[in-house]
Amino acid sequence: MGIGLIFKIAAVGILVTILSQVLKHSGREEHAFLISLAGLILVLSWIVPYIYDLFDTVQTLFSF
Repeated sequence: MGIGLIFKIAAVGILVTILSQVLKHSGREEHAFLISLAGLILVLSWIVPYIYDLFDTVQTLFSF
């Protein structure tokens, strides 16, 4: 896992926060929720392979 992934996650977080605040103040709470959900799904799609590798490593570590 590189530092680039952490920066991408931080950038998505900042962008989602700004968009959500703008949409909430304009009275579009539903769109703000969908933007937040889309950001969460995007970040999870980046992280899931690393979680899979972690579980695979733990499984090989504890297998006899």
